[in-house]
Amino acid sequence: MLKPFFIIFFIFSININCYSQEEYFLTLRNDEVNLRQGPSKKYPVKLVYKKKFLPVLVYDMSDNFRKIRDHENNSGWIHLSQLSKKKAAIVISEELILFKNPTVYSKPIAILKNGRLGKIIKCKDVWCKIVCEEYKGWVKRDGLWGLL
Repeated sequence: MLKPFFIIFFIFSININCYSQEEYFLTLRNDEVNLRQGPSKKYPVKLVYKKKFLPVLVYDMSDNFRKIRDHENNSGWIHLSQLSKKKAAIVISEELILFKNPTVYSKPIAILKNGRLGKIIKCKDVWCKIVCEEYKGWVKRDGLWGLL
């Protein structure tokens, strides 16, 4: 009596796991990208992003569209051709100090304000090496949004 129930439960749980996707970060490929209300060009534009390399969290997909969320919790659908795998992050701390080396005892180079965008070169444990305009250095990872 319980055997068919367990078989159906097992098959159902396998199907759910096959279709579940992990969340991951991508960046915007162009200076102007439309965020739509649904996964098609037929849906109206909700928001227009005007910042290349802005990181977005991808958490769902439908054909060639990805459902994303940004650092301000705006969510919607973006066409896959408008997304890039380049790594970038946005400063979410009030002020984040950019250091020459990955230690708080090294020389400070600049103070990055909330909302500043930086391209990620590499990350080690709690530190990330970034380029932000003409500055290059290390920042603490917990002050950035755009990394898992």
